Amino acid sequence: MSHDHPGRIGMGLVGPGFVGAHHIDAVRRLGFADVVAVAGSSEASARRKADALGVPKAYGSYEALARDPDVHVVHNTTPNYLHVPVIMAALAHRKHVISDKPLAITAADTRALLDAATRAGVVHAVTYNYRGNPLVQQARAMIAAGELGPLHFVHGSYLQDWLIEPTDFSWRLEPEKGGPSSAIGDIGTHWCDLVQHVTGRRITEVLADLATVVKTRLKPLASSEAFSVAGESQREPVAIRVEDLATVLVRFDSGAKGSLTVGQVCAGHKNDLWFEVNGQKGSLRWHQERQNELWIGRRHTANHVLLKDPSLLGPEARPYAHLPGGHQEAWSDAFRNLIHDVYTCIRDGSFGTGARVSFPTFEDGHRAACLVDAILESHRRGGVWTSVHVRPEIGATS
Repeated sequence: MSHDHPGRIGMGLVGPGFVGAHHIDAVRRLGFADVVAVAGSSEASARRKADALGVPKAYGSYEALARDPDVHVVHNTTPNYLHVPVIMAALAHRKHVISDKPLAITAADTRALLDAATRAGVVHAVTYNYRGNPLVQQARAMIAAGELGPLHFVHGSYLQDWLIEPTDFSWRLEPEKGGPSSAIGDIGTHWCDLVQHVTGRRITEVLADLATVVKTRLKPLASSEAFSVAGESQREPVAIRVEDLATVLVRFDSGAKGSLTVGQVCAGHKNDLWFEVNGQKGSLRWHQERQNELWIGRRHTANHVLLKDPSLLGPEARPYAHLPGGHQEAWSDAFRNLIHDVYTCIRDGSFGTGARVSFPTFEDGHRAACLVDAILESHRRGGVWTSVHVRPEIGATS
């Protein structure tokens, strides 16, 4: 059971890089929370970031930020390998935690974080942020209401091109920093979380074929950012051991089948995430790059496209749409919706009371890690069906 916050909620950010700025923006848009502190790799760098972002306090370590009594929620946007120590420090001070995905590099670590967060009695969340889109919530509600009938096929892909050149480099490609999986761990898990959320079904078995298209990359000697800059001259060749392309067949606990293609080396695809759900009575398709549209397919009547419009959405999805029809809402609005769901839960003290939450928790972060493990194991064994083991078994809370 979490403590509620009758006053304003204070947010502290660890790791103020590309996505950190979006966390700050989302929290400021809530209206009932304040951004009070950032922590960086040094006090000087943290101070520079804090000044640039208009944040009052700057800390040179995440431990110092976690100790600050004005910080009620710690947002973790550090590289993957730092997630465990940063989150554990926050939990030691019983702070609520919102972590970027993946929650941690190994399933053992994600399980330890889930257990620690449960013991601390705090709200915990992972930023599988596509859940925050109004039409994703609309699709979920339509499926739950039986509008598609029994589901038999769930398919889609998540394709990008930011790693197509040998000079493209990121810490995400280094297993000791990013983990044993690149494309699946980074973006494949987004798709898996999204379709499990929308269908209300779990992926229980996988069959994977992974590939490393760019086998040697030229690593800049100076840069540590997630997205490398093209012009850097001092480079060293590095052999790549993680996948940048993947095909995965999936089976759901309901008996439905599915397929997923993931790639970071597909020219022209920027953030090309889509899924389609096929049921006995109809189909739904949502495409992130056209996120204000939901395609609805029928056999005996005309197909149609539902446009994002609060007056056309069901009661479950309507709170996620903030502008009238024809006014486009986007990635940062969906991200803000996710953060709003978490902070509302913190404010109301409703977490852990048996009430279901719509946002992804550390439990979902743990399931994602178990899914990555199964995909890697399936590929290692030559592409065979492999069960997704969530051990010890945890009750479905989301």
